[in-house]
Amino acid sequence: MWPSCNVKVRDFWAGTSVTLRRCLKVGATMAKSKFEYVRNFEADDTCLAHCWVVVRLDGRNFHRFAEKHNFAKPNDSRALHLMTKCAQTVMKELEDIVIAYGQSDEYSFVFKRKSNWFKRRASKFMTHVASQFASSYVFYWRDYFEDQPLLYPPGFDGRVIVYPSNQTLKDYLSWRQADCHINNLYNTVFWALVQQSGLTPVQAQERLQGTLAADKNEILFSEFNINYNNEPLMYRKGTVLIWQKVGEVTTKEVTLPAEMEGKKMAVTRTRTKPVPLYCDIIGDAFWKEHPEILDEDS
Repeated sequence: MWPSCNVKVRDFWAGTSVTLRRCLKVGATMAKSKFEYVRNFEADDTCLAHCWVVVRLDGRNFHRFAEKHNFAKPNDSRALHLMTKCAQTVMKELEDIVIAYGQSDEYSFVFKRKSNWFKRRASKFMTHVASQFASSYVFYWRDYFEDQPLLYPPGFDGRVIVYPSNQTLKDYLSWRQADCHINNLYNTVFWALVQQSGLTPVQAQERLQGTLAADKNEILFSEFNINYNNEPLMYRKGTVLIWQKVGEVTTKEVTLPAEMEGKKMAVTRTRTKPVPLYCDIIGDAFWKEHPEILDEDS
C-alpha cells in the first residue's frame, strides 16, 4: 500500500511544472511574486511623530462651480452649511480629528498629535479626508440646494502639513481665520458696489485697489448703510468644529408590564458630536475654554 502511494506522489511531482512545484512546496511564501520588487519604489511619506497633522482641502476651480450653480454673492449660506455638513461627516468617520476649521471653499482638519491612523502616512490622511468630503458633498447636495440640480461633480485638492508645537498649530488656525476676515470684507464691499451701485466687476476692483480695512468699512457704512460688525459671524469668522456632548431627544415605543399596548415616550441620550461654533480662535479665550483640544494626551 505505502510503496504504491509513494509512486503516485512521485509521478504527480514529475508531472507538475516547475512553477507549480514551487508554489506547492512546503514552506513556500504565500502571495509573493517576482514583481513585488516594484513596492521598493513607493516613497516613505510617514509624518513626524508627536506632531499635529493637518489636512487642508480646497475646492478646485470653485469660482466657476459657484457661478454655474448660482451661488448667492458674496456669501451663500447653503453652500457654507453644506461644507460644514461634509466636514462633520469626515470627523465622524475619522474620530482622531480633534478640531476642524472652514471658510469659503476650504476646510482644515487637525489630527491628534499621537494619532497612529494609517501608520501616519500623509497620503493616507489626505486621500481618506478628500474622498470622504467630496462624496459627502455630492450625497448631501439636495438637502441644501433643493431647487438647484448638481450639474457636474465638484473636485477638492488636499495637502498635509505637520506642526511640531501647540503654538504653531494655533498660529496656523489664526492665519486661516485672518484670511477669512480679509477675504470676506473685500467680497462684501466688492459685491455691494456691483449689485447696489451698478459698477462692473472691473470698476469695483479699481475702486477698491489700494484701500485698507478702514476704507472698506467706511464705504460699506457711508454708501450702503452696512455695519460690517453686524454681518453674520459665520461669514466673518468662519466655522469651527469641535467635539461636544449633545443631548438628543428621540421617541421610542415602550411596553409597560401592566399594559398590553406600548406607549411612545421621549428618550434623551447624550452623544458626542462635532458641533459648529462661530467664534474667534485668534485670541486666548477660545483655547482656555477648550483646553482638551491641545491636551498632550490627545
